[in-house]
Amino acid sequence: MSRIAQARRNGFLDMLAAERGAARNTLDAYQRDIDDYLEFLGGRALEAATADDIRGWLADLSARGLKASSAARRLSAVRQFHRFLYTEGFASNDPTAAIQGPRLGRPLPKVISVADVERLIATAREACLREGLTPVARLRALRMRCLIEMLYATGLRVSELIALPLSAATTRERFLVVRGKGGKDRLVPLNEPAREAARLWLAALRESGASDGRWLFPAEGESGHLTRQAFGRDLKALGGAAGLSGAALSPHVLRHAFASHLLQNGADLRVVQELLGHSDIATTQIYTHVLDDRLKSLVRDLHPLADEA
Repeated sequence: MSRIAQARRNGFLDMLAAERGAARNTLDAYQRDIDDYLEFLGGRALEAATADDIRGWLADLSARGLKASSAARRLSAVRQFHRFLYTEGFASNDPTAAIQGPRLGRPLPKVISVADVERLIATAREACLREGLTPVARLRALRMRCLIEMLYATGLRVSELIALPLSAATTRERFLVVRGKGGKDRLVPLNEPAREAARLWLAALRESGASDGRWLFPAEGESGHLTRQAFGRDLKALGGAAGLSGAALSPHVLRHAFASHLLQNGADLRVVQELLGHSDIATTQIYTHVLDDRLKSLVRDLHPLADEA
C-alpha cells in the first residue's frame, strides 16, 4: 500500500470517527475492508480506479468464497471511501456509482416463542433460589436473571445492555435513557419484573463488595464491564438448563423475540422502530413476517365483505 493510499484511508477513518461517532470495532471493520480493496488494486493510484476495477475486486471476493452478504458489506465500505475521496477533491469521479451490489436474500431473524422465553426466565429465577449455592454461584445466577429480564423487557442491543450504568438499577422511572448507535439517546420501557431483578442483583452486588460504582454489570477486563462473549456463553448454558437449543439462542435472538412478540400483540411498527433504535424503518420491516397470520385474521374478521366471502 502506498503512503498516499494509507493517508487517504486514515483520513476517511478519522472522518467516520469525528463526524459519525463510529465505534472502534466499526472503524477496525472498515479498515480491514478497505485494506483488502487496496491490496487488490496493488500499486495503482486511487484516483485512477475505474468501475471495472471494482467489478474485478467483487469477482475476486466471489472466487475466494465470500458470501454475498460479506461482499455487500465490503462494497459498502469501499463506496463510502470513494465518495469521501470525491467529496474531498482527492478524485475527479466515483467509480462505485455505477456498481450494483451482490443480490442478497433477506434472511428472517431467528426468533423463539413466547413460551420458550417464559421457560428461560423461569429457569433463571429458579437458579437464584436453588439451595446450597455458593456466594459466587448465587451472584452469577442473580446477574443472569437481571440480564435476561432486562433484555426481554427493553430489546436493547447486547452492547447497550452490558454497558448499562449502575443508575439503571436505581432509577425510580419506568424507563431508561439509552445511548445507542451514533450517540443517539432513546427511551426504553422497564417492566416491574426487570426492575425487581435489577434491585435484587444490585443488592447482592453491593453486599459482595464487587460493585465499582459505575457499571451495572462490572467485570475485570479492559472495558470494566461484562463482555458480550461472556454473556452469550452464560445464556447458552441457561438455555441448555431450560431445555432449549443452545445453537438457536443468543442475546440477539432475544432482541428479535422482543420485537416480534410486540408486533404479534398489536404494537405499531414505528413504535418498535423507536424502541429498537433503528434509524431506518426498513431495518425494522424484517419483523413483519410475524404479522402474516394476524393480518389474515384481521381481514377475515373485520373486512365488511368478509361474511360474503
